[in-house]
Amino acid sequence: MSAPDGSPVGAERSIGQLFASATTELSALVHDEIALAKAQLKQDVRRGATSGGAFTAALVLLVFSLPMLNFALAYGIRTWSGWNLAICFVLSFAANVLIAGLLALIGTVFAKKAKKDRGPQKVAASMKQTAGVLQNAKPHPRAELPEDRAPAAIEAVARSQS
Repeated sequence: MSAPDGSPVGAERSIGQLFASATTELSALVHDEIALAKAQLKQDVRRGATSGGAFTAALVLLVFSLPMLNFALAYGIRTWSGWNLAICFVLSFAANVLIAGLLALIGTVFAKKAKKDRGPQKVAASMKQTAGVLQNAKPHPRAELPEDRAPAAIEAVARSQS
């Protein structure tokens, strides 16, 4: 088993090697968070496209179906009820507006879901928090060993790791 920089685990690594290892791991973390932000942005775009598609479908339905539907519905109401033809056309138009409103409501629901998630903002906040923690990190204070104890301490560590 070896450390990320290739040195064997258990061997003493210099401060430079430790710093290089920490920098490499931090760089990998930043790359992973950027990839996560891209994935969440794609999901938000997909939801926005679904919302736009629902609004477009509502508009197309309203525009192309109104003449045929209005005539059919108005004459059907007149045949069924015997009311004035103008009143039958108004009722036909109200039915079309009701259906278009329902489709617009569906589009609004999808638009709110896309707006609510805010995936990239969460990742950006997480990255700022990580950077803040790393900026405030301080190395662990180490007591200076007397000159005569240093070799014994190194030998004890070497024996415990073998």
